[in-house]
Amino acid sequence: MSKQELVVIGQDTACCPGLSAEPLDEDQAADLAKVFKALGDPVRLRLLSMIASRGEAGEVGEVCVCELTPAFDLSQPTISHHLKLLRQAGLIDCQRRGTWVYYWALPGVLDRLAAFLTAPGTAGADA
Repeated sequence: MSKQELVVIGQDTACCPGLSAEPLDEDQAADLAKVFKALGDPVRLRLLSMIASRGEAGEVGEVCVCELTPAFDLSQPTISHHLKLLRQAGLIDCQRRGTWVYYWALPGVLDRLAAFLTAPGTAGADA
């Protein structure tokens, strides 16, 4: 099993000024690459979507791992591995309650990624 760990990107919103605002420095690019690497798998994208979609407007929702696993034709250890990578990338967090683990998307992380990918002058514009 790999001992490689992804480092959580900083919670500072100044870390990523935006893709077209100014060029990234080496550290910013390395931090963002770790997040995008975690998102570069269809299973992890679906897991993040399932977790993030649980929240109401302005609230963080959570989902039990027991609700995530049946949605995939994968073993429970494989799902746990994907969830671990999302946690290490700083996209989600979890809490064990008895025999189950509950996951939620970290507030602001998706907004920071969206802001990074949004070109200046296009925020809120119709596509």
